[in-house]
Amino acid sequence: MKKIAILVTTIVVSVTSSFAQKWNVDKAHSKVGFTVTHLMLSEVDGNFKTFDATITSSKEDFTDAVFELSADIASVATDNDMRDGHLKKADMFDAEKFPKLTFKSTSITKVDAKKFKLAGNLTIKGVTKPVTLDLTLNGVGKNNRTQKPIAGFKLTGTIKRTDFGVGGMPSAVVSEDIEIRAVGEFGKE
Repeated sequence: MKKIAILVTTIVVSVTSSFAQKWNVDKAHSKVGFTVTHLMLSEVDGNFKTFDATITSSKEDFTDAVFELSADIASVATDNDMRDGHLKKADMFDAEKFPKLTFKSTSITKVDAKKFKLAGNLTIKGVTKPVTLDLTLNGVGKNNRTQKPIAGFKLTGTIKRTDFGVGGMPSAVVSEDIEIRAVGEFGKE
């Protein structure tokens, strides 16, 4: 009986995963960014120039989707060379020791027709923490050139930088809360 249960489970997992479709990010129409408050006065925006992201889903409404993202820390850009250099140092992101940040979703919950809560594990500077982010499905369509399906998403949320060991300066200098904003256009394989 135990062997039959294992066999049935294996078949169900194989069949289910065979229907899953992979969607790849179109980097020309996507961005992974963040905003931090400086001196409790102004907002400074940054982004990662080098990143990759995929979605795996077997449902057209993405209610079973798994989102995966990675970004190269060395590609951080805030339009200020001195600040960008500091962000790569050991007291901040430590790009030499921890060259990538990663996110992999663990669950997705539909809130309404186009809004979801996306839970997952975010790893920055070797520290992995569970986070829940807001996900909006901007729309679906067809790529005019390839005629393949495309979908657009916006991901937003807030994390605490010190939860990940990023920066030791007081929050009066650099805010503790970091706003995350990523937008992506994805094409179905």
